Amino acid sequence: MSREKLLTLCVFIDGFGWELVRRYPFMDDVLVTKSPLGTIFGYSSTCDPTILTGKLPRDHGHFVFYYYNPQESPFGFYRFLDLLPKSLLSRGRVRAKLSRIMERFHGYTGYFQLYNMPFRYLHLFDYSERRDIYQPGGINSGARTIFDILRERRVPLSVSNWRLSEPERIAALSNDLEQGRIRFAFLMLAGLDATLHEYGTQAEEVSAHLRLYERELSTLMDRAHSEYSSVRLFVFSDHGMADIGETVDVISRIQALGLRFGADYAAVYDSTMARFWFLNGKARDRITEALEGIPQGWSVPDDQLARWGCDFPGHKYGELFFLLNPGVLLCPSFMGQKPMAGMHGYAPEHPSSVAAFMSNVPRNPTPARLDDLYDVMLSEATRLPEAP
Repeated sequence: MSREKLLTLCVFIDGFGWELVRRYPFMDDVLVTKSPLGTIFGYSSTCDPTILTGKLPRDHGHFVFYYYNPQESPFGFYRFLDLLPKSLLSRGRVRAKLSRIMERFHGYTGYFQLYNMPFRYLHLFDYSERRDIYQPGGINSGARTIFDILRERRVPLSVSNWRLSEPERIAALSNDLEQGRIRFAFLMLAGLDATLHEYGTQAEEVSAHLRLYERELSTLMDRAHSEYSSVRLFVFSDHGMADIGETVDVISRIQALGLRFGADYAAVYDSTMARFWFLNGKARDRITEALEGIPQGWSVPDDQLARWGCDFPGHKYGELFFLLNPGVLLCPSFMGQKPMAGMHGYAPEHPSSVAAFMSNVPRNPTPARLDDLYDVMLSEATRLPEAP
């Protein structure tokens, strides 16, 4: 075996926040570096492009999936689906099937999901992640990702196909390691995030899921060490998770004002925030006043959005962001009708939001925030040899 075979293995574990890292033992005999990692305001649709580009949301152009854009909405036809029985359209399987049909019809290569978006409003909105962010040209602003850099440098790499199941992704990487040709690998693991949403952070299912990851990653590392002289492992997440203790129905409170959706205002009700666009001054005043009467949340000032890197040109993703307190779920919402045990997407500074960074090599300083992960991966790319 050549002593010059180097491998960098990056493992992205969705939802494995710093509070969980401190609570549960995880590869303690391998990961000599463990540290908190600041997250970004928003959901994975915000965080993931930041990790890949090293840029904040206002610069890469991604935040959440739906935004008000009636002039260019591709969904005009679908408003007629609202005539179908609500008992049919509210079923998760039906919406998942419709999502796949719409995805193919519109030629979307990114992650597309209807969630619980009302069909009667869909013609007023556009969708942000039309292209696969893991492929060239996938970032809305045109920013290059770490994978673009690696391809330009002709570094042999393996990147998980997010459309595959988690076992399939692990098997694909194992096969790549066995062949010994890659020099950089990026493995995405999203199953823990789903477990946390379903059970919360305290459940035995979380501990069991982490033990499963330990076994799988240990096997991958053993395989890597059999083919490579040096294996540098970096494990990181995009955000943490908060346990849900309360729900609030923001939609009903806004509807009770008697304003007309699409004529006076537009809104997207995400799981932890409500985003508003105002079409007249009356709507702005009445909605702002109504939100002030909801003690479970707060209207985020523009200067705070700027500090978070989410001051988008033209208020693309909303003129007013009403953010719930950690542990409070907006339910029902345009994302779902049933409560969950765990949720993320709260203020980035809250302890439950903080992500984590781990490695089998010492690193000083450790990355401070998600956008610093790009520099970590870039520094690894510069030390890896190009393909012959």
